Amino acid sequence: MSRFARRKSVQTEVLHALPYQECYAKTWVKPDGSIVFGRTVLNHCQIVGETARQLIALFPESLSQRLFPHGSELAAASHDIGKVSPSFAAKLQKAVGADYRLVPALSNAMPECESRWGGHAGVSQATAEALKAPKYVAEILGQHHGFNPQIDDKRAGDEVFGGQSWQEEREKLVEALKVALNSDWPVFQTAAQARIVAGLTSVADWIGSGSFFEDPDADWQPLIVQALTDAGFIRPQIIPELTFADVFDPEHRKMQPRLAQQLFFDQVKGPGVYILEAQMGMGKTEAALYAAYKLMASGQATGIYFALLTQLTSNKIYDRFNAFLEQIIHSDTPNRALLLHSGAWLLDTEMGEEGRPGGAWFNHKKRGLLAPFAVGTLDQALMAVMNVKHGFVRAFGLAGKVVILDEVHSYDLYTGTILNELTSFLRQIGCTVIILSATLSRQRREALIESSSAATDYPLITAVDESGNPPLESAVHQPDSPPVCVRLIPDDGKALEEALLRAEQGQQVLWIENTVAEAQQRYLDLASRVSALGCEIGLLHSRFTSTDRQRNEARWVSAFGKEGWHDRQKQGRILVGTQVLEQSLDIDADFLVSRFAPTDMLLQRIGRLWRHELTPRPSSARCECWLIAPNIEQALKNPTTAFGATASVYAPYVLCRSLEVWQTITQLVLPSNIRHLIDKTYQDREESGLWSELLRLLKKGSRYRTGEEALQSLARLTLSRDGKTLPEHKADTRYSDQQTREVLLVRSLRYDSEACVTRIRLLDGQEIFIPSRRHRLTKPQWRQLAVTLYQQVVSVKPSDCPSALSLGELEKLQLGQIFYLGNPQEDEALLRVATVLDSGEIRTLDGAAFGNEKSLEYRNDLGYRAIKYKE
Repeated sequence: MSRFARRKSVQTEVLHALPYQECYAKTWVKPDGSIVFGRTVLNHCQIVGETARQLIALFPESLSQRLFPHGSELAAASHDIGKVSPSFAAKLQKAVGADYRLVPALSNAMPECESRWGGHAGVSQATAEALKAPKYVAEILGQHHGFNPQIDDKRAGDEVFGGQSWQEEREKLVEALKVALNSDWPVFQTAAQARIVAGLTSVADWIGSGSFFEDPDADWQPLIVQALTDAGFIRPQIIPELTFADVFDPEHRKMQPRLAQQLFFDQVKGPGVYILEAQMGMGKTEAALYAAYKLMASGQATGIYFALLTQLTSNKIYDRFNAFLEQIIHSDTPNRALLLHSGAWLLDTEMGEEGRPGGAWFNHKKRGLLAPFAVGTLDQALMAVMNVKHGFVRAFGLAGKVVILDEVHSYDLYTGTILNELTSFLRQIGCTVIILSATLSRQRREALIESSSAATDYPLITAVDESGNPPLESAVHQPDSPPVCVRLIPDDGKALEEALLRAEQGQQVLWIENTVAEAQQRYLDLASRVSALGCEIGLLHSRFTSTDRQRNEARWVSAFGKEGWHDRQKQGRILVGTQVLEQSLDIDADFLVSRFAPTDMLLQRIGRLWRHELTPRPSSARCECWLIAPNIEQALKNPTTAFGATASVYAPYVLCRSLEVWQTITQLVLPSNIRHLIDKTYQDREESGLWSELLRLLKKGSRYRTGEEALQSLARLTLSRDGKTLPEHKADTRYSDQQTREVLLVRSLRYDSEACVTRIRLLDGQEIFIPSRRHRLTKPQWRQLAVTLYQQVVSVKPSDCPSALSLGELEKLQLGQIFYLGNPQEDEALLRVATVLDSGEIRTLDGAAFGNEKSLEYRNDLGYRAIKYKE
């Protein structure tokens, strides 16, 4: 035999595959910290398939038939068939300390090259394509780690995947799974169905990879239901036939719904899109929640996702939502406490590797989408229709729920484009979409309902059910509130003096700025003078740690709300804040000062003025709002100078259109004036002169601002399913919000090499440690530690952040045990870390100052602040 023939024979023998029964899916870290082989691929895939089957069973039958074609559990089970490959098997051999090159079938394996084809997920996709699985199946298998693997022109039988012998083993594995699950490939009727099953697959994989199934010798079948319950997937038992008063006035049971509320929840009879347009303080939130309750009680919905417009919104909405849940969830519901408190959902649920501290889905903002009930941000819901990592998991989390979109505005075309797509998608997956707004234009309403609208009434209820009939538009008669006096003033000085005078008279004054920096400065301008008058002053914005923000909100929202009525007349108060004060808050001011903003936002802010008829007020109080605004001519000539920092938050053209509308207003009557003001601000018109230039900048953009046309194109691009999946931090969902980074603030942080722990002293002096080995803490202890550290994080724009540490440095400090640090290959964001001196100055971990242009500081009354050095 020639040397060439002999080499060829050896090569063929080396490449012969391991039997699929001998291929492992995971390693297992035993209680003593040693690493051994865990479940086989077959075993793990069976567990995930059965978990998916049980997840489907939690949906009402009418919804499960609509969302999950027969065989969906097989698609979920087959996600890891690509682990039957030489590169993955070799990687596991290395993980348990074995030399894979001594295994003949793995001698030519290339574990370091898996990233070239998206790892085992890419092999799963190629295998399903070779098996000619029905449309969408291969993509579902390929993207179960959150993104589309780039397998390019690779085929299942290619040498990089082990050749034909390994492909034959994968095919045998698929046949074994079909027999075990008594199932075949699903056939999808729509792309929306496939997106839901893709999310089902990932979630079932996370749960099937959790602690219940780690021990390969333990019997797994009896553990499926308990694992689901522990992960928080519970079918809540809803108390039937509760009245509006039972839910919202449980102590006295006398509260009756207002006319608009009654008409609204009478319209919501099943899945569809329902819009309630009504003025601030009308009780839209309660109307939406009671409509959602009725749908759940009748088995037409699986839960509620209450989507707030931005993360700036107050945490107080959680209290209102939890009080609602307390009344409607039956006491016999398993793990009822999980459903009532968002903190419990994070602390007490086990979601496998992705959902543990350090995993991409430990973050409560994401996890809430999977909970039966959650308050979250709109951007998390928007990502359900975007080509973003784990977008389809968000879609699965929303399926069949009542999705309440709170305080939707006409402003922001970019968000609006994605929101239109989300609303359309939610209708396809059995959701009931409830949109609440005080300030919606007719064009936005038509886009959201995908139909024409002729109504000009206000308040207005618009209902589009699944019948295919034209929208039903119902006007609601609502008497006007007492008029609000409006005054435009050109500078801060007069407003400062007036605010101080009103506070000295015992009034509760609200001052709203458009940026955190301006709010902080206004607070500093007023603080010492307010104290000298015997009054109180507070500050609310988004750049506090969670601990400080919750404490500040608890105090100030109570002081300006109904809870504070008994103390209201003891002294005057000034509360300074940002947009957090204009959304979803039941606060009531005697006097309002606001930096000028688009009409939508101004109306929202005025909604916090004289909100309740019975609120006790000083005799000197007048229902009055002062707007700090430039001269219209100056604004048109140079909007950046005229509006200052506000021009970087809101488009100058919209600001000028709004300013033009408000020029002649001295008195505002609500709700009568709302529709007119919104339509006059946003109606299309031909422009000339300076107006034409501002409109051109709005549409085309400039070097400092992206234009609407480009934003719409960008929005459509993010909705595309083609191309590379975006990492989450690059999936911009809002036009007016600047990109932010997370900064961990501590007093000190260092790695103790002798004890093998990272020692951290928190801002309040508490000392905690992160061990280098996971087995040194229990899983509940890890979750509690993570929640504690998440409370020390502030979201800050990149230009005001400390310099980034490398991923390696963060890992050395054990922070990857707590925070998701990102995947370098996917270009994901990294955590920033800084220390805070007792003086409040922020320094790097090695004690260096921030830089030459500005200093950073953190105070519990002022928040995170960047201070520019003077020239």
